[in-house]
Amino acid sequence: MKVSSKILLVSIAIASLAGCQKNPYLNNDQTNQSIGESTEKSRSSSKEDAIVIKAHGDINDALSQFRDLLGGGQPNTVPGAVGGRREVNWDAVPANLTDNNAFPGDFFGSADPAAANGRKRGLVMTTPGSGFSISDNDFLNINPTYPDQFKTFSPFKTFTPIGSTITDNFFKIPGTNNNASVHGFGVVFSDVNNESSTSMEFYDGERLLGVFKVPNNGNNAPGAFSFLGVFFPNANVTRVRINSGSAPLSSTQNDISDGGGKDLVIMDDFIYSEPAN
Repeated sequence: MKVSSKILLVSIAIASLAGCQKNPYLNNDQTNQSIGESTEKSRSSSKEDAIVIKAHGDINDALSQFRDLLGGGQPNTVPGAVGGRREVNWDAVPANLTDNNAFPGDFFGSADPAAANGRKRGLVMTTPGSGFSISDNDFLNINPTYPDQFKTFSPFKTFTPIGSTITDNFFKIPGTNNNASVHGFGVVFSDVNNESSTSMEFYDGERLLGVFKVPNNGNNAPGAFSFLGVFFPNANVTRVRINSGSAPLSSTQNDISDGGGKDLVIMDDFIYSEPAN
């Protein structure tokens, strides 16, 4: 994994942890203690309790903390798992769906018995834009300035919606078409420049559970990484909306740190608890 900045900021907002003692995702020593280097109590934008883990620059500690929160160990790789987590790092996407706009939003939500287990991760994505793209060249195929602005966290591929900054994530029981929910969801971002451009919204059906901003690295660290992971011990998350940047990638739009006036952002790893009924 590459780290593009020596800056380290890990902060966890714990919003009223009442009831966490019986949560199977939390170890006993995590229930009544702070997690990480600095801790503060705050209220999310809804009445739901939330544990928020976020970092910019060196995000490795935050990632480890979030993975531990979801059960630790290795991610689940086959259908039928109970507890634990799933991860998507895009590297398994085949060449014919890379460096173009052909990536299907249900690629990792397959219910086809003949499909490889790697495609049965219970994740289905939609966008109001025209589609999704996977890149192995930091989206050089869209704009030749982008490799100077974006970086890959877990080599070699990254992800973005096309024609929009919005990605809506829904969940299925892996390997089936049965709707599911998760308790936690986190994303690695590259090149978040300002504090208002990038956020994640968590929903239970149509009910908003909370809106959380992704930490930024400013304009002087092109490609630097940010991580945001949110865990709801007592709520089911059926949809996560990611707002990645203030404009979509395009051949005519440069990043704000390259004179373009808009904060362009791409994504790498998705990490989420095992989808369940």
